[in-house]
Amino acid sequence: MIFDPEYDGYVADVPQLPGCMSQGKTVEAALTNVRKAITAYLKAARSEKFPDVPEVLTSQVEVRV
Repeated sequence: MIFDPEYDGYVADVPQLPGCMSQGKTVEAALTNVRKAITAYLKAARSEKFPDVPEVLTSQVEVRV
């Protein structure tokens, strides 16, 4: 997760899921939004739109500011 001064908020990227990212004005908002983006990405993957994506990904995220 990085702070984007142009957006004046945080951008969260999921390297394991190409193109999966989100943003929020706060760290908490960016984390909430990227969790929703991951869920939507995996739902699309299960519908065969992205057949090379693993069915389940589990990860812990620690953010310090």
